[in-house]
Amino acid sequence: MQHQSIYVAPVEPRSGSLLVSIGIMEMLKGHYEKVAFFRPIIADGSKEDESVTFMLEHFGLKIAYEACVGFEAGRYVEAFAQNRQEELLEALIGKLSTLHEAYDFVLIEGYPREAFSHLFDFDINLAIARNLGTAYIPVLNAHGKSTEQILQELQITDEIIRQEGCYHLASFVNRCNPKTLKSLKERFEKEKHNLNAFFIPEHPQLDRPTLSEIQAHLDAKPLAGEPKDLQRIVHGYKIAAMGAENFLAHIENHDLVIVPGDRSEIIMLSLLSYYGRNHPNIAAIVLSGGIEPHSAIMALIEDFEAHTIPMMLVESDSYQTALRMERIPPRIATGSTQKITLAKALFDEAVDKEKLRSLFRKQPEEILTPTMFLYRLVEKARSDKQRIVLPESDDERILRAAEIITHRSIADITLLGNEEQILHRCKALGIDLGSVQIADPNDAAMQESFAQRFYEMRKAKGLTLNAARDAMAHLSYFATMMVYEGMADGMVSGATHTTADTIRPALQIIKTSPGVKIVSSVFFMCLDTRVLVYGDCAVNLDPTAEELAQIAISSADTAKQFGIDPKVAMLSYSTGSSGHGPDVEKVRRATQLAQQMRPDLLIEGPIQYDAAIDEEVARKKLPDSKVAGHATVFIFPDLNTGNNTYKAVQRATGALAIGPVLQGLRLPVNDLSRGCSVDDIVNTVAITAIQAQSKVRV
Repeated sequence: MQHQSIYVAPVEPRSGSLLVSIGIMEMLKGHYEKVAFFRPIIADGSKEDESVTFMLEHFGLKIAYEACVGFEAGRYVEAFAQNRQEELLEALIGKLSTLHEAYDFVLIEGYPREAFSHLFDFDINLAIARNLGTAYIPVLNAHGKSTEQILQELQITDEIIRQEGCYHLASFVNRCNPKTLKSLKERFEKEKHNLNAFFIPEHPQLDRPTLSEIQAHLDAKPLAGEPKDLQRIVHGYKIAAMGAENFLAHIENHDLVIVPGDRSEIIMLSLLSYYGRNHPNIAAIVLSGGIEPHSAIMALIEDFEAHTIPMMLVESDSYQTALRMERIPPRIATGSTQKITLAKALFDEAVDKEKLRSLFRKQPEEILTPTMFLYRLVEKARSDKQRIVLPESDDERILRAAEIITHRSIADITLLGNEEQILHRCKALGIDLGSVQIADPNDAAMQESFAQRFYEMRKAKGLTLNAARDAMAHLSYFATMMVYEGMADGMVSGATHTTADTIRPALQIIKTSPGVKIVSSVFFMCLDTRVLVYGDCAVNLDPTAEELAQIAISSADTAKQFGIDPKVAMLSYSTGSSGHGPDVEKVRRATQLAQQMRPDLLIEGPIQYDAAIDEEVARKKLPDSKVAGHATVFIFPDLNTGNNTYKAVQRATGALAIGPVLQGLRLPVNDLSRGCSVDDIVNTVAITAIQAQSKVRV
């Protein structure tokens, strides 16, 4: 039985259905080209529904908000009171049918059941799901419950769903006690009675507010700090109603301090603690009573140029402010990077995605969207974790990427730098590095050992021992030697260093793979419904025919490694035998060499770009070709053509360009753009990890 929609619904308050929706949506986006989100019931129409806006913004769903919502809760109460519920249900079916016409899959999220429990003696979500004909996923809240209670609720919920005539796809049990989770799952496996269930552990940070939520809830006026700091998670709060000495003894890491604005000594102590290496790193200061600090104090605070502690002002007194803080509902908002990462990590760890996916209808294999490709990158990297070294720990983007990579188990990360300095900076930035390892590049013993090894490798080429020692003082050389020595499986660099700084050590230390004489690069060009491979657009200026043949083979192997069926087009300004000239002859010769070297590959050339990508043009120019019109790997004759083409396609179509990805090295090293984003770093680390999975050390 195939279902094009799923209805996720909380069974009880604070079940965490949004966490489940986030995990399922990410999974769906990884396998379906077009996915929509729909909420049949929203609180009211005076403001946009938070779940809908979150899903639209975070997952980049190009759907009008109005198409994603049904009706206000009040409309349901009114319709059922007047016995007109059929009209509402018919309207919902129409809305869902419209989405089905335009999208491959629709994820539906239900409304909290308790909102109607005093009015209806039935579950309104089940009533809607039954009429929409959709598969149903209930989300149970396991917080504070025994194993026996949870298993009973699973059985009862299944019986109710079946009695209502709904298809029960699976149950999610959220907020499970991590200490009893193993025994709970073991009991379930013995007694599950053909039920499908997934168990997600509770994590306290998801129940804690961010500074942004606190600021909005308290209607606080910002006085200091940067907007990005507002996404920090607050672990607790302290009212500063005691002397300075006792105050310091009571505050803890990630605390929010509530203090009247005229308590200058507490404000200054909080700042000192924030910057102190061995003192608690508080999250922010809320100044109560509507009292702003003295201008001299504010002037001093403004003198701290970077990472000033966030400060905000409220009109209520300290006690009232604390009471209002207690009433802040936990939520996952669009900008809550840490919470989103944590939610996805919990889902990834707890859910057998292959099992869950087997319950969905299969996605046609010929469609590969950018989201699908990135999702599969992460999943493949996670399947066999590798250790990747990032030498540029002085860059904030690297630290933030390391946090995401670690929490999502994409790879094991090693940072280079001074451990104390890195951890102190992460505290100030609100970054949790988790299990990230930190290696000191100034370690004298390691430097000398690496220098001796490097000297032995290259002394025949004139390298002196002193020059080898100087080289190991450079982070890129040090990190590359770590890869060579097996202390890491790959390296990613370039956020603050040049491409040459990244590639030169790799060529000198790691060298090329057996049978490969040239290092080259590719870009993954993620178009709307497919991912193409472009090479070489970043490294080789004007390759010979022999080098071009090797680039074609390396690019085809890279494509295959990342799940793309390689059909190689050797590009030129002429197709087939129609043109002549040295440039065309180079491509023709390269095609012949590549075909001889790898007869297992589909390689066509020389061929023009339009004939390679467009079936209609291909039928006219090369009607018998298995590549023309279907090419997935495009090999450009020189760097000038390749670099300009990838940038033109990127800008003209809005394609996501991932790369350059280096190929041909014995062990993986990849280069970043100095303008890279955090997401770029995460993607490049995933690519490097996947490359490392297939490398055999010799």
